Amino acid sequence: MSKVLVAFFSASGITKKLAGNLADAVGGDLFEIVPEKPYSKLDLMWMNPLSRSSVEMKDRSCRPAIASVVEDISQYDVIFLGFPVWWYREPSIIDTFAESYDFAGKTIVPFATSGSSGIGESGKNIGELAKGATVDEGLRFKANASLDELRSWAEKFI
Repeated sequence: MSKVLVAFFSASGITKKLAGNLADAVGGDLFEIVPEKPYSKLDLMWMNPLSRSSVEMKDRSCRPAIASVVEDISQYDVIFLGFPVWWYREPSIIDTFAESYDFAGKTIVPFATSGSSGIGESGKNIGELAKGATVDEGLRFKANASLDELRSWAEKFI
């Protein structure tokens, strides 16, 4: 059986709840990707082109700093990587995470939350950054996805 990590970034708490449920469903360890500089409500105003999140998402090279660290990523075989969908893809802090570790030989499975947007090309984007990993295209879930739904989906990767 694979050792599983459920790593996630959550701006409003929705992805955090889903990630916790996924970790419970598969018996995985839970790790929160915490930004060095927390996002304020003003930072997250996606309709404001000058908000921090808007500026970060326009610059594909942007890599917001992460305050938290996975102590021993080598112990994990499968990493479920969760995030809210921003501008039809993963937030830039997920790109930071994908470039921060040696993922050689690991499987990364993106999962996302969004009110209406799909996960887009997030899996492809993450695959280009997480060198050596096998990266699935991932899936967007409704915030209230059941444990059974999460377990059923995740078991094919474990």
